[in-house]
Amino acid sequence: MANVRFENVTFHYGKHCIFKNLSLTVEESQILCLVGPSGCGKTTLVRCLLGFIKPETGAIYVGDRCLFDADRGINVPPENRHIGVVFQDYAVWPHMTVWENVLYPMKKMGLPKEEREARAHHALEQVRMTGYEDHLPSQLSGGQQQRVAIARALVSSDEVIIMDEPITNLDAKLREEMLNEIRLIQHDIGTTILYITHDQEAALQLCDIMAIMDRDGSLCQIGQDEDIILRPANRFVFEFIGVSNFFPLVREKDHTYLEAGGRKFPYDSCPAEIFASGKPMEMGVRLNDIVFDENSPVRGTIERIIFLGSEYIYFIRLGDRTIRMQSNALDVMQRDPVAENQEVGLAFLQPRYYEAKPEEVNAQ
Repeated sequence: MANVRFENVTFHYGKHCIFKNLSLTVEESQILCLVGPSGCGKTTLVRCLLGFIKPETGAIYVGDRCLFDADRGINVPPENRHIGVVFQDYAVWPHMTVWENVLYPMKKMGLPKEEREARAHHALEQVRMTGYEDHLPSQLSGGQQQRVAIARALVSSDEVIIMDEPITNLDAKLREEMLNEIRLIQHDIGTTILYITHDQEAALQLCDIMAIMDRDGSLCQIGQDEDIILRPANRFVFEFIGVSNFFPLVREKDHTYLEAGGRKFPYDSCPAEIFASGKPMEMGVRLNDIVFDENSPVRGTIERIIFLGSEYIYFIRLGDRTIRMQSNALDVMQRDPVAENQEVGLAFLQPRYYEAKPEEVNAQ
């Protein structure tokens, strides 16, 4: 297997900088999920790796092979980079059988017939698609077509595979199955996978390492999922991974108040030093870090309760604003029940404090 390295890579579309001096390493036999909002440059980075577009600066390596180096004038053609790719829309040829689809990239590579057939058989075994060789894509389910796409990627390279939003078009059950399939296949063969997505849940379920890309193309944080969730590097990571509520904070006469829905609630548990910069501040809290507390001065009214099997979602009105909180179903069973239209007090666990965004300050 091989690692993948981007070293100080820069790319522009016209005058617009997509990313500048970006460096990222996907370790050997690792699944790294590159996560970020649409338009941040994830797919552009993949196109640079595959050789479809040419960066202005930097170098790109797969293992010891240099695929691109701006300073040395190295730019290996796409067909010689030998990287497997699985696209969002599968991209299996509709007029070819499963067998023909898997053989196709090896024909383009000019491999001998015996080697092509041996590698195709092995790839189909790995994705559990033996027995479907004569089927056309129209005779397969979405999940089966995706497995064919993975098999085709494996025969192109069992060292490195790029997956660009590969489960977006699948229904919820198939998405779950395919994430498990990808994980099992990777475990069996040890392929290095760069998985591109804006789907946080898929990334958290699949990855060994997550890399969070901001809207400006910069890498905010690289780490294990636990680090990303519990120790976010900045406000963007905190907001992007998971669902959060944000509340403006006001410091008046040595007291702190939380603003919500046109009302101010005493909130002196907030550390006073966060106001040292003199800039407007906000508190961010995740849905499952809000709990009922009858002794809390922050009070609201339950508008709606939704049961989702493993958890409860509460919609709570504070002034003229409605916020959400989330509770584990087992925790709910162990406490006094609450009902719609009931007034409740709210406490906040593991709050985080950030400077308010300019647009939010202007809106206040």
